[in-house]
Amino acid sequence: MPEKIHAAMTEQIAAPALNAETREFTILMASLMSVVAISIDAFLPALGIVGQDLKLQNPNHAQYLIGFIFLGMALGQLVCGPLSDAWGRKKVLYFGIVLYLAGSLACLFAGSLGFMLFGRFLQGLGVAAPYVSTISIVRDKYSGRHMARIMSIIMMIFIMVPAIAPSLGQGLLLYFSWRAIFLLYIVYAVAITTWVFFRLEETLPPEKRIPFNFANIKHGFLEIVGHRATRSYTICMGICFGSFIGYLNSCQQIFQVQFGVGNLFTLYFGGLALVLGAASLMNSRLVEKLGMRYICLRSFSCIIIASFVFLGLHLFVEISLWMFLLYAAILFFSFGLVFGNINALAMEPMGHIAGTASAIIGAGSSVLSMLLGSFIGQLYNNTLIPVICGFLALGVISLLFMLYADRSRKPL
Repeated sequence: MPEKIHAAMTEQIAAPALNAETREFTILMASLMSVVAISIDAFLPALGIVGQDLKLQNPNHAQYLIGFIFLGMALGQLVCGPLSDAWGRKKVLYFGIVLYLAGSLACLFAGSLGFMLFGRFLQGLGVAAPYVSTISIVRDKYSGRHMARIMSIIMMIFIMVPAIAPSLGQGLLLYFSWRAIFLLYIVYAVAITTWVFFRLEETLPPEKRIPFNFANIKHGFLEIVGHRATRSYTICMGICFGSFIGYLNSCQQIFQVQFGVGNLFTLYFGGLALVLGAASLMNSRLVEKLGMRYICLRSFSCIIIASFVFLGLHLFVEISLWMFLLYAAILFFSFGLVFGNINALAMEPMGHIAGTASAIIGAGSSVLSMLLGSFIGQLYNNTLIPVICGFLALGVISLLFMLYADRSRKPL
């Protein structure tokens, strides 16, 4: 074993135990972020039904109901981030939840794909506030590898939502129409907002707030674009998440159409989400010893190798469900090690403009990932080839951007 790895593995870095207050804070932050996840994953089992109900001629067009919430979230972050630096974190949270509830109501009563897309876009604008505020609040309270540890635990809890959200959606579909899923969104958002109101203190004091104006946003944007490491990690995050969105767009068709698993789709989807959560838990324990960059580089290498091998296998044998599940488990485990770290790497130099930085980093990476993911999803042709090629090609590009990031920085 190389000396550097051996030293890192044997170094005894005592990660402080989380006290009760920190545990509640972590769970609350994860719950806020989970509004994003439940808004996407609980609706996945309904995509085929909605396509039939709205009489869509191309089944792939139902995927836009996933893409539009990402689009709204990307654009919403550009407003919510600077506003959180100007108003404080909690006021922006409330503003976003109101937009989210309006979008949920629009979808609940929508009679056409166009109006549903409008509602999903409005939902996306709304969930931008919890997403940006969560990252900003964590950055207000923590930094460095300790921030990465907290973010990994948040991501682990956050990822438990995709494990159960499709089952919630599927359960509602057994007794009600797909519109009941939007009632679930409304109840969930109101419950989380009530928790925030009573238990979360404002983490940005008035003396640290930055006035909301174009000059400050422009300054933040130029600082982020001009910072080689932050710029590189932001692009890397958008590219790697793009391959993941490509999978999300296609997974209902892969499981229910290609492999014919029916209602067991939610079981397989949830199982893979648990793999991702287990990796995030492991990362929270390893990151303080090995560092964020080290873990990300090895995880991207694993994604590339697994995709290359599986693509070769796909060309020579007929892929069965268990083969795909094994490949997907490797990918999900690798992504579980990447997600918390890559965002923390991008945010690390930007603590002084955390809200604006979180917005620009999140918006830039989200737009990039949505475009790439939608492109991969629309290529779905009843085979796994588009998804595999997406993971392989975008994994290689992500790794190149990781290598491009400033090596002169202190290892993180």
